[in-house]
Amino acid sequence: MASLNDIQRTAQEQFDKQSGRYGKDHILADTSDVAAIVARVPQGQGKRALDVATGAGHTGLYLASQGWQVTLADISQSMLERARVAAAERGLTVEAREHTAESFPYADATFDLVTCRVAAHHFTSPEAFVRESARVLRSGGSLIVIDGSVEDDQPEAEEWIHRVEKLRDPSHNRFVTPRRWAGYCGRAGLRVLVSELQPFKQPDLNWYLDVANTPAETRAQIFKLVHAAPDSARKLFRLTEEDGKIVWWWRRLSLLAAKP
Repeated sequence: MASLNDIQRTAQEQFDKQSGRYGKDHILADTSDVAAIVARVPQGQGKRALDVATGAGHTGLYLASQGWQVTLADISQSMLERARVAAAERGLTVEAREHTAESFPYADATFDLVTCRVAAHHFTSPEAFVRESARVLRSGGSLIVIDGSVEDDQPEAEEWIHRVEKLRDPSHNRFVTPRRWAGYCGRAGLRVLVSELQPFKQPDLNWYLDVANTPAETRAQIFKLVHAAPDSARKLFRLTEEDGKIVWWWRRLSLLAAKP
């Protein structure tokens, strides 16, 4: 793998440290969102898939269970090892490759499907990821991106959630709005078929901070940001309390684009 830039190195270090938190009981183990968008992929001839920034492999292993020939890719060796173990436990055969999301070691027109779930906000360049995805897709192939996002034309709320996420997890780079994703796809020669934002409940702020192992002093800064959230962010993310816990509704984008 080529030398990493600062953003990539921070992500690698973070997920090497946190890989143990991404097991069967993790929120991403529920792959119903993956199943829903995969069901909308145009029918093609091939079944070869690449899952980029696979983490513990939840998305890629779902695809493998559905008969796809899957390559799991990640920048973190610890995450890839966790994914390999999970595959073996489920009797699934997958390939695992270590590389960045901005540069793939595959020939043009190798895959029928590229997926990336709840990871692109860590990337140095989501646009480079889309370009590489388009390059390795065969004609008729599809790109699926599922990630946190913010509605278009909500700059104040976008900046607020960016500050919260950056404090929670220093490997966070930036959420991408639907319009920006569409621009990346269009410039890469992909046609957007589905772009849907859905609210996704985060039931406990402390749990969310635990996942990233956020230090106590940083948590205090986050709670200050939450209590001082602007009205635009409070309304968009439906910030409230339930049973003494701070809850909010993350904005989850499901995007499906096709290569002509």
